[in-house]
Amino acid sequence: MEADSDQAGIKEGFRSGFVGIIGAPNVGKSTLLNSILGEKVAITTPKPQTTRTEIRGILTGQNFQIVFVDTPGIHYSRRLLNKKLVRAAERAVKDVDILLFLVDITNRNRKEEAAVLELITKLKKPVILVLNKIDKVAKENLLPVISEMSGMYPFQAVIPVSAKYSDGIDELLDEILKHLEEGPQFYDSMTTTDQSVEKIIEELVREKIFLMAEQEVPYSTAVKVEDVRVDGDKMLIRAIIYVERPSQKGIVIGKHGKFIKKVGTLARMELEKIFDKRVFLDLWVKVLKDWSRNEKALRRLGFQD
Repeated sequence: MEADSDQAGIKEGFRSGFVGIIGAPNVGKSTLLNSILGEKVAITTPKPQTTRTEIRGILTGQNFQIVFVDTPGIHYSRRLLNKKLVRAAERAVKDVDILLFLVDITNRNRKEEAAVLELITKLKKPVILVLNKIDKVAKENLLPVISEMSGMYPFQAVIPVSAKYSDGIDELLDEILKHLEEGPQFYDSMTTTDQSVEKIIEELVREKIFLMAEQEVPYSTAVKVEDVRVDGDKMLIRAIIYVERPSQKGIVIGKHGKFIKKVGTLARMELEKIFDKRVFLDLWVKVLKDWSRNEKALRRLGFQD
C-alpha cells in the first residue's frame, strides 16, 4: 500500500504495517478507529452505511506505527452506490498486513458475517476477531459467541472490546503488534490521518445530515467541496449538498432554511476546532437526479471503481 513517507530506512526494532478494519455495516468500525487513535478521524452515526470511503488513521508510538484502514460495511444491495462501496472495501484491504474482523455481538447478521468470512478466506491474511459492544452483554452471554465464532475461521486471536468506552483497546493493540514485522515509518509522527482538507469537510457536513435527517434522505445526499480558501485566521469554504429529488432538496434546506443552517452551524463549529481558524461555510443544495444509481454521476462525486 502506498503512503507518503519521507522516512529514510528502518530503525532497528521499529514495527509498522497496515491493518484493515472490516465487518458488516453499523458494527462500530469507525468508532473503533476513533477510540484507538484517541481522536475523531472518521465520522460516526447510529445509521448503517455511514462510511462510504476508505479512511486511514495513523497511530504512532515510540517503536511502532500502525496505519489503520477503515472501510465501508460489507453488505448486499442492488443499488449501484452500495455495490461500489463493497468493492471499495474489498480493494482497501487487499494489501493490508492484518485484518480486524469486527462483529457487533448485540446485533449479529449471519448473512453479512458470512460475506465477510468469504472475503477474508480469499485474502489469506492474519485475522483478529474483534467482538464489539461487550458493555451491553453479560459475560455468560459473551462466552457462547466466542466459542461459536472461534470455530468459523483460524483467527489469530479473539479480542472482546467496547469501542464506545475504549475497553479492550490496549489488549487489541498488543495483539496487533505481535503480528507486525519490522518496517519503516510511513507517516510523520504527528499525522493521524491522510485525509485531504476537502475530504474532512465533506465528511463532517455529511455526518451532520446523517444525524439530523430521517428515512431515505441521508442515503440520498452527497457532499462535494467546490472551493477552500485560507486568509490568515479565516477559512472560507463553499460546498454543495447533492440530493436525488426536488422533494429532498426542500427537506435539506428546511422551512425558512432552518435545516441547512443547523447543518452548517454544527459542521462549522467542529471544523473550527480541527483547523483552529474562523470558518465561513457556504452550503448550497442541488438536485443530481438519481445520482446513487448513475455511473457518470457517481464518478463525478468521486466514487471510482
